[in-house]
Amino acid sequence: MHFNSREEIIAMTPLWKGERLPDGRPKVADRHLKALHHLTLEEVWKPIFVKGYESQFEGRLHTLHDDGRKLVGRAVTATYCPYRPDLDGVVKDVGRSEGRTGTYNQWVVDNLMEGDVAVIDMYDKIYKGTFLGGNLTTALRNKTKTGGAIVWGGIRDVEQMKKVEGVQVYYRGIDPTPIRDFVMIGYNTPTRIGNAICMPGDVVFGAGGGVLFIPAHLVGEVVDGAVKTQVKDLFGFEMISQNKFTTAQIDKNTWTKEMLDLLMEFIKTDDRAAEYRDLDWSEEYYLAEHGDPTDTQSAL
Repeated sequence: MHFNSREEIIAMTPLWKGERLPDGRPKVADRHLKALHHLTLEEVWKPIFVKGYESQFEGRLHTLHDDGRKLVGRAVTATYCPYRPDLDGVVKDVGRSEGRTGTYNQWVVDNLMEGDVAVIDMYDKIYKGTFLGGNLTTALRNKTKTGGAIVWGGIRDVEQMKKVEGVQVYYRGIDPTPIRDFVMIGYNTPTRIGNAICMPGDVVFGAGGGVLFIPAHLVGEVVDGAVKTQVKDLFGFEMISQNKFTTAQIDKNTWTKEMLDLLMEFIKTDDRAAEYRDLDWSEEYYLAEHGDPTDTQSAL
């Protein structure tokens, strides 16, 4: 048993071809993280879903702050299970051999980096399952600068946590008890958050009460696809209002060449679309000519 193994992380994420962080996680570009702050959940979700990634979203969470702020960052994952004495002894021996100190939740927080988001499966444990409190939230803020946490379990010291500037936390429940009776079984391994799966290095996209985990190798495509969805929506609303196209036509994943030509003219001449003039639409034209085998129904 090893925790936060660089070799295992690289082996688990073979589709990522770019730069990696020291622990082996994919290092998604900062510019893509920044761009995600300007996108909506639906805009980001759609390009993932149509590629078959249907278990990336979980919406049954509370938020520390309900002010509309988004949480975006690179996932550091950790998985826990109920306490069992023999397993606890083995895991702590492994931790000591790797130079880890403190409690299992401190192992994770102490090693966070700037831009990270802690993604924690506490197996929905709330009573004695409070992964974060005031102190660790302060440490989390100092380590990540702009990050936060997703906790499929509990938190405590909420009034203190809310005073820590720049942090957003998604969680299942609140309890005054300190964390007790749990064992770490995975650190930067595949982690389940409710109905969603998160891999180390996935990009966390938190909006409202929901969290989407974007596979690292798809982030660039997702950002570009979401931006295209924005301008297609802008154009589509205009076409529908002019009765030039039906909603059924606009909602198709693959547009016809005629529709794309009109979209290009709209982007070129309408000031509302000025920011979208550098986008490449060659793939959309290819699909319009050759067909999209995945386009079996209208867009979701």
